[in-house]
Amino acid sequence: MSEERSLNFLEEIVEEDIREGKHAGRVLTRFPPEPNGYLHIGHAKSICLNFGLALEYGGQTNLRFDDTNPVKEDVEYVDSIKEDVKWLGFEWANELYASDYFDIIYAFAMNLIRKGLAYVDDSTPEEIAAQKGTPTEPGKGNEYRNRSIEENLRLFEEMKDAKYPDGAKVLRAKVDLASPNMQMRDPIMYRIKHAHHHRTGDKWCIYPMYDFAHGQSDAIEEITHSICTLEFVPHRPLYDWFIEQLEIFPSKQYEFARLNLNYTVMSKRKLLQLVEDKHVDGWDDPRMPTISGLRRRGYTPASIRDFCERIGVAKRENMIDVSLLEFCIREDLNKTAWRRMAVLDPIKLVITNYPEDQFEDMFGENNPEVEGGEGGRKIPFGRELWIEREDFMEDPPKKFFRLAVGNMVRLKSAYIIKCEYFEKDANGNVTEIHCTYFPESHSGSDTSGLSVKGTIHWVSVPHAKTAEVRLYDRLFQVEDPSNEDGDFKDYINPNSLTILPNAYIEADLATAVPGKGYQFIRKGYFTLDKNSTTDRLVFNRTVTLKDGWVKK
Repeated sequence: MSEERSLNFLEEIVEEDIREGKHAGRVLTRFPPEPNGYLHIGHAKSICLNFGLALEYGGQTNLRFDDTNPVKEDVEYVDSIKEDVKWLGFEWANELYASDYFDIIYAFAMNLIRKGLAYVDDSTPEEIAAQKGTPTEPGKGNEYRNRSIEENLRLFEEMKDAKYPDGAKVLRAKVDLASPNMQMRDPIMYRIKHAHHHRTGDKWCIYPMYDFAHGQSDAIEEITHSICTLEFVPHRPLYDWFIEQLEIFPSKQYEFARLNLNYTVMSKRKLLQLVEDKHVDGWDDPRMPTISGLRRRGYTPASIRDFCERIGVAKRENMIDVSLLEFCIREDLNKTAWRRMAVLDPIKLVITNYPEDQFEDMFGENNPEVEGGEGGRKIPFGRELWIEREDFMEDPPKKFFRLAVGNMVRLKSAYIIKCEYFEKDANGNVTEIHCTYFPESHSGSDTSGLSVKGTIHWVSVPHAKTAEVRLYDRLFQVEDPSNEDGDFKDYINPNSLTILPNAYIEADLATAVPGKGYQFIRKGYFTLDKNSTTDRLVFNRTVTLKDGWVKK
């Protein structure tokens, strides 16, 4: 752990447990995702917390899939979750599934029935909800609550043996219908679902509820610190009640504040809507807050781990500004991304006093932020270049230090040039800029004595490669779309994706490596998209060079 910060409350708990010799000083955490969607940045915080805490104290972490609802689960989600955890840089001790324990959990349920602490209820979901009462009024027992132990054992076994249709019966814990905690008012333990399970096939037609499977799975694995988000605080008494009544390993649940990030949504249900309604290009669309989306956009594992470390572990909910996440990726890519030149909105520049058939190689460092520059590459230079349209102005304001008639600028890694005149088409649009260059002003060996305030990037026309460049912005126009009136999808940012089909990039980028970050000089950080091909290069913008959202 970094010495610069104090211990968070979970670290304090673990250290006290170790001092007291609890669990013989052993630390075993778990990360328990439901395989019903892709993981998002909020899960990344939980992953970093669970795995990081165990690593910090010489312990281990189990990856346990909470696969208790076969209707919503898919092997695709299991595979994506494993890929995300590994990509973030973590290794689990054991890959486990709640379904591994279905026989044991069923036996636990039978045990509670024998103790008179569980009963089969034939009520409908609506009737059960009504019988539970309200936060200010106690619940009321029904006729099924007084069934005999023998009858409950028989009915529950018949539920398992597929004697009843979906929804006909449930198994409920007999706890306390007058409890001020609604979770304790005879919660449902099992429901009937005649559905094929991705691992157990058709063996089971009854499945345990999360509250019954979760704590019992923790106890079976002898998890020492079961870390959940704050919405599970009301569930903790039930977690403890089941463990106490079953007299099994006393796993303990601790809660921390979940990650809320502005300008996005973090609900898997809402993210699924975005995917199914085609507002985004799948779960890994680079605008999505999913780990796979962030990876496709060019975020690095180091930047996400840094982000999770910076936001810390809190006991109270708060909203984190997405600009902090963007700061973390800029910090990382500034040190690791290779610099390359790309012209996104091209206009042609002709150096009239440069020989027509002559070309020379300029040298550009890969990363000037690193000592030695991490090597470099040759950049072909000639008479005709592409430059950014915004780097020329016909009628410039004062302090415009780029190209205008009579102005001089330096071409990055090349020569100083002076704008002499420009050409327009019939509609009055500038189509070509004509300049002269100063041969003595070669970058790195300049003897011209000229001084210029502006430097612009460029790409040689005959050597340029064409690429599609995708510029991504905030997915939503408002900070908290879930708390706005109406449908959250009404607040999607219509400018969250801008596609530039014909950008010109320096030739070296034709060999760009997927997963590697590149800084397009003066334009931002980019990465090669997974659907890019040698015939059609596609680059995604990870983040701009500076935070431009504040200005907006």
